[in-house]
Amino acid sequence: MSAIIDTFIAPPCHDEIEILYQDDHLALINKPSGLLSLSGKNAQNLDSVHHRLVKIFPGCTLVHRLDFGTSGLMVIARNKAINAALCHQFSQRTVSKVYSALLCGHPGDNAGTIDAAIAKDPALFPLMSICAVHGKPARSRYRVVERLYQPLEGGTLLPVARVQLTPETGRTHQLRIHCQHLGYPILGCDLYGGRLLPGTEQVPRLMLHASELDFVHPVSGEQINARHPCPF
Repeated sequence: MSAIIDTFIAPPCHDEIEILYQDDHLALINKPSGLLSLSGKNAQNLDSVHHRLVKIFPGCTLVHRLDFGTSGLMVIARNKAINAALCHQFSQRTVSKVYSALLCGHPGDNAGTIDAAIAKDPALFPLMSICAVHGKPARSRYRVVERLYQPLEGGTLLPVARVQLTPETGRTHQLRIHCQHLGYPILGCDLYGGRLLPGTEQVPRLMLHASELDFVHPVSGEQINARHPCPF
């Protein structure tokens, strides 16, 4: 099998990482859209959350990642022991994450569950695929918060739904491909059909924001309920 080559070159991200909380063990940040979580193998993709934060918190590691276009809450471990403890919480699915998103179209139901296995196919890279045979189990819940119409050039109105998305598993691109599978891709998604029609105004970013993150502090045992307002 031939090696997968990632040809993506990230454009410069001029937005700063917002540090929302820090102590001797961990940090909570708001990641800007358009910034990689980890530096890529290509030298042109050096800038990332980790690349920036290791200068502030030497020895820090990422416990989880957000896609390049996704903004919002991330927890950063400041040493290996904290990383292991937090990773255990993620693997045991005791960490709760909620995302805010804008979907293209108006779902028929106000709430529901998307249960569709996700597979990695080297032939489709970087796309993931829905595959009941080879995929890993993946489940997401959605709730419609508001139904809107976004004006486009020429007076056309695009139906858009503001939703809350709750992933129960943590597969690559899970929310993006699940929303596509539902029939209402996330607005601004370049991989799974959320771009606007040709000739219309393009969306400036992926409309997906990690707005809630709940976990237990590994040292104090305190329940951490982090919140960050959706910027769109």
